[in-house]
Parts: sequence; structure tokens; C-alpha cells
Amino acid sequence: MEPSLHQHTSQHVGSGPSSDKDRNGFAATLWKHRKEYLAISPFYILFAVFGLFPIAFSMYLSFQKWDGIGVMTFNGLNNYQFMLTDPEFWSAVRNTLVIWIYSTIPMLCFALIIAFLLNASFVRFRTFFRIGYFLPNVTSLVAVAIVFSTLFSNNYGLLNYFLNLIGLESVEWLNKTWGIQLAISIMIIWRWVGYNAIIYLAGLQSIPTVLYEAAKIDGATGIQAFFRITIPNLRPIILFTVITSTIGGMQVFTEPQVLVGNDGGVSGGGLTIVLYLYREAFVNNYFGYGSAVGWGMFVLIALFSIINWRMVQGKGSNES
Repeated sequence: MEPSLHQHTSQHVGSGPSSDKDRNGFAATLWKHRKEYLAISPFYILFAVFGLFPIAFSMYLSFQKWDGIGVMTFNGLNNYQFMLTDPEFWSAVRNTLVIWIYSTIPMLCFALIIAFLLNASFVRFRTFFRIGYFLPNVTSLVAVAIVFSTLFSNNYGLLNYFLNLIGLESVEWLNKTWGIQLAISIMIIWRWVGYNAIIYLAGLQSIPTVLYEAAKIDGATGIQAFFRITIPNLRPIILFTVITSTIGGMQVFTEPQVLVGNDGGVSGGGLTIVLYLYREAFVNNYFGYGSAVGWGMFVLIALFSIINWRMVQGKGSNES
């Protein structure tokens, strides 16, 4: 069956002078706004060099066997296979999840309470308290880890000093799995609770006050207003902090590295995923395997972020 005249016409129009005209028009538009594109080009160039290229190269490197100096050797899926069968990797995953649970849930609860108090009208010097709660976030993390290492020191730590004052025996915090994880979790809480409190405070200030006034007229208590007005209106903010805390919690590195070293301490309780990646790639010089661990960590972060998003968002949809 021969094509119709309409088909001939459409084919001619799609591949003829009109396409050339569109291309010429696009090139003319680029040339017309060349100064604007040139002004913003440094960002995209730097992002391509220091952002996109390392990501693409790490994916390529994850299929190679390389010590950082010699010739790369194609290794196929062996790096990923070894990662999935290495008990130490899964121990690092378990430690990271435990530290995330110990730190994230109390941190977000404390941040919400602090934000609610800072937003209350009866609190004076609120600007001073906001700055004070945010200061730990801009403090040197290495210095903080050194201070906490003295607090949790096995022999001369401040915590053991107080335990001895009340007649209790000293605890070897940094020689026990739960002690190391507790110390790291407290460091994370101390550092990030103020940051999340400021975010919650911004969300609280965006809630119309007429809602609270109407609830007060209807006889609602402060607790009822908190759970029926504050929490539902803060749900997008809570979702944001949960996802960012999940991403940050899965990337804990400096705290355990400074506190207990590259091996995660005597009991290995401080060996997180990033610390495991750092040890394999930059201490043992297994750069191909380290890249595979990095992509495995990316999958875990994406998975837990989706789970958190579905839990918070799904709960809000059911309530509404």
C-alpha cells in the first residue's frame, strides 16, 4: 500500500528546511545569550570536573582491581561479590544502622521540643538561645571528637570520675561495642540537634496563629494542639529532616575515626560503612573495592530514604 500524500508531506516537512531552520534558530539563540551562558559556565565546568567525572570514574573503578599506582585490571563483579559476602561489611552496616537509630530518633525529638520552646512567647532572649543551639554545628568536628574522647576515656574520663564519686565502678566505654556506639551517637546528637531545631523553628513560624487561637477557643489543650495542629503542618519539614538525617547518618566517618581509629575500636563497634570504605581504599589501597563499597552505600542510602519517605508521607496520606 502506497503512503498517502499526507505522509509524504509530513516526512518532507520533518526532514527538510524546517529542521535546519530550527537548528539555526537554536544556534542563534545560544549566540545571542552567549554572555549569560559564559557567566554561568564556571559552575557547570567545575561541577563536571569535580562532580560528574568522579562519580562516573568511581563506577568504572568499581569493576577494576587497582592499588592506585599500577595498571588497572578488569575484575568484573568480583568486587561486589566480595562485598556482599564479607561479614565485616555487614557488621559495618549493622553498626551504622544502630548508631543511626541511637542518634536520629532522640535528635529529632529533642530538636522538635527545643524549636517548640523557642517559638513560645514566654521565652526571653530567644535570639541568644537560637545562636547557642546552632553553634555546635559550626564547631570543628575533630575538636569535638577529641573532647568527647576525654569524656569517655576508659581510665581518666570525666564520666568515670562522676561514676566513682557516687560509688560506682569505672566503665571502659571505648572497649565495649555499646559504649563506642553510645559515644558516637551522643556526639551526633550534640552536633545536629540545634541545626534541626532551627529548621523546625522556621516551620513553626510559618503555621498561622489563628489555628492555635481557634483550638484554644474550642477548649483544646496544649498537647492536643501540638499533635493535631503542629505535627500535621510540620510534616513536610519532618520528612526533610528525616531524609537528610538518614543520608548524614549513613555517612558517619569523622566521629568514629577520631574517637576509636580506622578499625572501629577494640570491639569494632565504631566501624561504620564510610570508615570501612576509607580503610579498604586509602589504608589497604583497594581502590576498586572501595568504589564498589561506595556504590553499595549509595544503594543503602537510597533504599532507606525511600522507606522513610513512604512511611512519613504514607502516614500523612492515611490521616488526611
